[in-house]
Parts: sequence; structure tokens; C-alpha cells
Amino acid sequence: MKKDSKIFIAGHRGMVGSAIARKLEKEGYSNIITRTSTQLDLRQQGATNEFFEKEKPEFVFLSAAKVGGIVANNRFRAEFLYDNLLIESNIIHASYAHKVEKLLFLGSSCIYPKLAPQPLKEEYLLTGLLEPTNEPYAIAKITGIKLCEAYRDQYGCNFIAAMPTNLYGEGDNYDLQNSHVIPGMLHKFHDAKKSNSPFVELWGTGSPLREFMYVDDLAEASVFLMSAYDEKLFINVGTGEELSIKELALLVKNVVGYKGEIKFDSSKPDGTPRKLMDSTRIHQMGWRHRISLENGLTEAYRHFLQETGN
Repeated sequence: MKKDSKIFIAGHRGMVGSAIARKLEKEGYSNIITRTSTQLDLRQQGATNEFFEKEKPEFVFLSAAKVGGIVANNRFRAEFLYDNLLIESNIIHASYAHKVEKLLFLGSSCIYPKLAPQPLKEEYLLTGLLEPTNEPYAIAKITGIKLCEAYRDQYGCNFIAAMPTNLYGEGDNYDLQNSHVIPGMLHKFHDAKKSNSPFVELWGTGSPLREFMYVDDLAEASVFLMSAYDEKLFINVGTGEELSIKELALLVKNVVGYKGEIKFDSSKPDGTPRKLMDSTRIHQMGWRHRISLENGLTEAYRHFLQETGN
């Protein structure tokens, strides 16, 4: 990409898209195109095609998606599948039809089978059953990967895909019903601190192992891959570091400054028992994350306070 290349960020108001926009602006890219969902409904093929015909972007970061945590994934299964299939299909096809030079599709680590060997290597895709709680979202993301591969195979499009690990940070969703684990914890512990609650209750046993990455690290990786990666096989983007949900809860508790007890409701689902990405390939290319989990949580809590007015 050149500094004046026409770059479309699909989903620029989301956590990932806004981080990519910040990174590009910081690096001096001056021709960034964005549209809000009210200005352009990416689920509508006609509207998406008209946008591409008019704007003619050269590079596309496809970060637009309907996202949420376990509760939202379970409750809105049809929407998570339908909306995400439409968004990615319309953007990928329009990128082909209007001769986009390069597209980066951003997926999710939930694409891997629930009981896949650990750490998760790219070749483990489609080797087993998915985690039931987020299966619709995972199927949509797998479809996005396969669309990029198919348009590359049939039309020669330079469409690449990256699968980030669990993300958190500035621009996250802190709604207690629809959030992912870190923003949900930050919100819960903060509320408990304010109300002097004697304990905070969390879903599951606390034993699952997870990997987390601050969203600005993914933004840096995305810009890096857009410049340095041109292969058909999608690529994992993670830290290579993991901890248990219980250990995470203790970290969040300390960052927030909550003094009460943590209780786990083992009647609620844990989700996948372990999920660690094998990020060897991107590490060998020279990219590594910069922001430690403790520093990232401190920064995320600061943004939570700003965004919620607490």
C-alpha cells in the first residue's frame, strides 16, 4: 500500500476496524474510506456494489461483522449466521467485481474444532466438530476463509485471511448480555466495586485456558500482513501466551481494584476447554505483539471508564 492508496475499512466503528483506522492514520495513510451501517448496509448486495462502483477502493480491510459473547451467540444464532454470511459475501464479491488490488478478511479463532489439538495450527481447520455455543458465527467465518480461497483460485484475486485470537481493548462492547469475556469482567467487577458487593459471580468453572491480545496489536498485524503476506492459506495472529479464566478474573479484579470474592457458577457452560493459537508462521515473518496482558487490561479499563462515563 502507498500512503495515498484508496483504502476501505469495512466496520470502522467496531473495535477492530477503529483500531485499524487509528493505525493507518498514525502511519500517514491519507485516503481512507469509511461508511457507517446507516450510510451503507453491507448486507444489501446492490448497495454494496454501488458503493464499490462509486469509490473504487484499491485495498479492503474486511472487519465488519456481527459479534458477541457466549450469551449473544446462543441467543441470536440465526442473525450471527445470516448477517455475517451476507456482509462477507457482498464485500468479497464486490472486491472481485471492481478489481480491488488486495483484501484482508479478518476471522476468529472459533473457526477451529472444539477438541482440536493444541496449540491450534492452520491445518486443523475442518478436522472436527465446532463448539456448539458459537457454531453459527464460526461457520460464517469459515465461509469467509473459503470465499477468499475460491476467488483466489478461480479469479486470481489477492484475497488473504487472518484469524486473530481473543481480542479486547478500546472500542469494545461492555454490555453485560452481549459482551466477550474481558469487557464483561471489567463491567462486572467495576459494578461490584461501586456497589460494595461481597462477591462477583462468573460463568463456568474458571478452568478453561484462553489467549488474549489487545486490539491495537491486531491492527498492527493487519497492516503488516496487507504489505507482507500474499499466500492462499489463512494465517493465525496471536500472542502464544495463555492463562485460565480464573487467572484472568484475578488480573481483572486487581486492575479494577475490587476487594470482594470471586464465585464460579459451574452449572453454566465453560465453552471450549482450551484455545491457544499457533502463531509460528506470523512470528517467523517478524511480527510479534507488543502489549502485555496486564498493561492491556489497565488500558482497557481506562477506556471502559471513559466510554461508559463511570
